[in-house]
Amino acid sequence: MSQKTAMITIAGRPNVGKSTLLNRLVGEKIAIVSHKPQTTRNRISGVLTRGATQLVFIDTPGFHKPRTKLGDYMVNVVKESVSDVDLILLLVDPIANVGAQEAALIEQIKARRAPAILVINKVDTLENKEELLPVIAAYQAAYPFDAVVPIAAKFGDGVQTLLDECEKYAVDSPFFFPEDMTTDQPERQVMAEIIREKLLWNLEREVPHGTAVEITRFAERDDGIIDIEATVYCEKASHKAIIIGKHGAMLKKIATDARKDCEKFMGAKVYLQLWVKVKENWRDSDFLIRNFGYQ
Repeated sequence: MSQKTAMITIAGRPNVGKSTLLNRLVGEKIAIVSHKPQTTRNRISGVLTRGATQLVFIDTPGFHKPRTKLGDYMVNVVKESVSDVDLILLLVDPIANVGAQEAALIEQIKARRAPAILVINKVDTLENKEELLPVIAAYQAAYPFDAVVPIAAKFGDGVQTLLDECEKYAVDSPFFFPEDMTTDQPERQVMAEIIREKLLWNLEREVPHGTAVEITRFAERDDGIIDIEATVYCEKASHKAIIIGKHGAMLKKIATDARKDCEKFMGAKVYLQLWVKVKENWRDSDFLIRNFGYQ
C-alpha cells in the first residue's frame, strides 16, 4: 500500500486553542496549554499516523505584535510555518468579525496561495449554532476557504470531521516519522515545556512570561527511574522570590505538578529537582534566547 503524508500548520491568534487542538488531533499531550496568551514559543510538530496516511501538524505561537526579541522570534516562527505546507488550519474564535491578527494571517495565506480550512473553535460557548453563520460569512468574505469546520477542541467535538478533511490533502510520499512517533520534540524539550506550563498555571501577572526552563540533567537509572534537574530562569530578583514562595512552597508545588505530567509522558517514575536563577532582560538577549532553545 502506498504511503501518503500531509504537512499541516495550525495558525491563529494567542489563546485561541491551537495547542489544545494539536493534543486532540494527535491523541496525546505534546504541547503545553494554559489560560494565558503566548504559551507556545516554539514550532512543535505532532504526528498522527492513520493506516497508510501520516499527518504532521505544526503548532505555532500565537500571531501577535511583538514587544521583545523573543516576541520577534515567535512571530517569525509563524511566518515560516505557513510556507511550504500542504494545508493551513486557521483557528478562530466564534466571533463574526475578522480581527487584525486574523487579517494579517489571511494575508500570509494569500501571499503563499496555500490551501486553507477555517476552523471555528469554542462552538460550545454558543447558545445557538445559527450564530456560526455570520462568523462563516465574515471569514469567507475575507478568503475563499476550502472548507469550514466548527469544533470544540477542549471536548474533542468536531475533531474527527477535521481529521477526515485533513486527509484529503495528503500526497504520495514516504512517512516523515516512524509510525509510533507522536512528536519531533526531544524528551528534554518536552520536560522543559511541562515545567514551564506549571509556571504559567501557578504564577500570576507578568512573572511566568519572563521565565525560561533549562534541563541541566536528564539521566535514567538502572532501575528505570529518570533523574531530571532543571533551572528556572526569571528576569527579576522579586520574581525569583515569588517563584520560590514562602518556605519554598510555590516551587515545591510547581515541581510536584510537573513531575506528574513528566511521569505520564515518559511512562516511568521521575525524580525532579528545580532551581531558580535570575537572568535580567533575557527576552531581549539574542544569545540567551538561542541558549534557551529558541532558534
